[in-house]
Amino acid sequence: MAKLSTLARKRLSPKDFAVPKDRKFPLEDKAHIRAAESYERYATPAERKKIDAAARRAFGKKEAR
Repeated sequence: MAKLSTLARKRLSPKDFAVPKDRKFPLEDKAHIRAAESYERYATPAERKKIDAAARRAFGKKEAR
C-alpha cells in the first residue's frame, strides 16, 4: 500500500473517503480500499454500507454479503 502522508490525506476531498463526514477510510487506491474493507468488522452497519458503495464506485463490483 502506498504510504499516505498527512499532507496528502488533508488534500483529499471528502468524496475520497468511505465515510466523508468523519474523513474515515481514505480510498486513494486499491490497497487502501482493501484496508478499509478489512476494518469493516469494527465499523457500524451504516459505515460498512458506505465502504462497500465507495469500493464499487472506485474499483468496480464487489460481491454483496
